[in-house]
Amino acid sequence: MVVEKNLRGLLRSEVDRSVSRDSIIIVDSLNNIKGYRYELWCLARASGVRYCVLFCDTEVDHCKEWNSNRQEKGEPAYDTNIFEDLVSRFEKPDRRNRWDSPLFELFPSRDELVETAPVIAEAVSYLTKKVDSKTRDVKVLQPTIATQTVRTTEANSLYEMDKATQEVVNAIVEAQSCGLGLAVNKISIGPNLPTIKLERSVGLPELRSLRRTFIKLAGQYSLSGPPPPTDADSAKRMFVDYLNRELGA
Repeated sequence: MVVEKNLRGLLRSEVDRSVSRDSIIIVDSLNNIKGYRYELWCLARASGVRYCVLFCDTEVDHCKEWNSNRQEKGEPAYDTNIFEDLVSRFEKPDRRNRWDSPLFELFPSRDELVETAPVIAEAVSYLTKKVDSKTRDVKVLQPTIATQTVRTTEANSLYEMDKATQEVVNAIVEAQSCGLGLAVNKISIGPNLPTIKLERSVGLPELRSLRRTFIKLAGQYSLSGPPPPTDADSAKRMFVDYLNRELGA
């Protein structure tokens, strides 16, 4: 569950970075719960773009049969316990919910498997159709002042955090290079900022991994609490504290 939650966070961040009025984004993963579909709908609304759900409505027995066939052929397939868990937690889209509307439905177990279907063309048409004052069958989500403000704040915060943490990593790499491979116990990154305390040499791959994890954790925390810091010094201070804890100093 923790891995699944983290992956949803990464997918959400990638969608948030990629969404625009000039592209179509297909999120065909981990969208089996309505709470996550609501998050994606909110991203679309904040960007002022169109949104729809394409649902392959298939009986569980058919899904189980197809998954078993893939296992027998050595093709990518779900383990039985994972399959059963996904089935038990699946929340079927409901067109009455704004985050599940408009809803385009396919019935592959009833209509057999085909490479394409009219409903897919309908979904694509909905997303690409030219909209004017006379258009009534296409809804472009409109951002509110609140969502626009939050989106700008979060974007600035993540930019500052990305830049600040990279500067800290660069400072560590440079200090260790000057030490000719020897452990550098204390590294200063500027006035009024905490000192980086290392008990051993730390390679660039490990530093990159720690940086990615820190940014991910900061992003997840901002979903339920305040946004990440918007100034570089605060971001550096948080990252240094995190490094000192993780590296056991």
